[in-house]
Amino acid sequence: MPPIAVPTENQLLTALPEAERARWFPQMEAIDMPLGQVLYESGRTLEHVYFPTTSIVSLLYVLEDGASAEIAVVGREGIVGISLFMGGESTPSRAVVQSAGQGFRLQADLMMQEFNRAGPVLHLLLRYTQALITQMAQTAVCNRHHSLDQQLCRWLLLSLDRLRSNELVITQELIASMLGVRREGVTEAAGHLQKAGLIRYRRGHITVLDRAGLEHRACECYAVVKNEYDRLLPATPAR
Repeated sequence: MPPIAVPTENQLLTALPEAERARWFPQMEAIDMPLGQVLYESGRTLEHVYFPTTSIVSLLYVLEDGASAEIAVVGREGIVGISLFMGGESTPSRAVVQSAGQGFRLQADLMMQEFNRAGPVLHLLLRYTQALITQMAQTAVCNRHHSLDQQLCRWLLLSLDRLRSNELVITQELIASMLGVRREGVTEAAGHLQKAGLIRYRRGHITVLDRAGLEHRACECYAVVKNEYDRLLPATPAR
């Protein structure tokens, strides 16, 4: 049995002031988040917001022909469902669990009550949204201007930042779907990284052997995103 998740494993929930924690935590529902679970579909009104703790969620844009590409990842640093409190209530993207684990969810109406109180919660959520928008923008630039090797490095590092270990359980087919490229391209790029001694890939498991080397090989996009999250999201409770 996996250990029971606690809300403070999520960085955004950890940053809440004590008064907000006292109101939020009793209302939060601990949930399992299995691989492939769809948290919301394109165009659907959100009924909950989600706070991953040991899982990772991919935000995907899906085209009419079914092709998709990842626009951002959310893990223990954040929240899934920002369109709710940004005023849209729905979004053209899809949210899918990329790495199985646990998390918490909060009903949409309770989330809106908290957001409308303004104060530190509103500012915390807006800072997180700015960081997420930075990730989305940098992903678009990276996918347009950088090599698949560099894109894979960025993707691996962002995923690692949201996990407790240096191992990802994921297939090359799923990575290809996330990056919006052919599986053969991912196979070749992963082979380059493995040959360089940076990762080990076997049967749907990727183990990062040399994180520093991976960071050195990645383009500047990873550092831009990480620095913005570190700048905007405090590790201590807001006041």
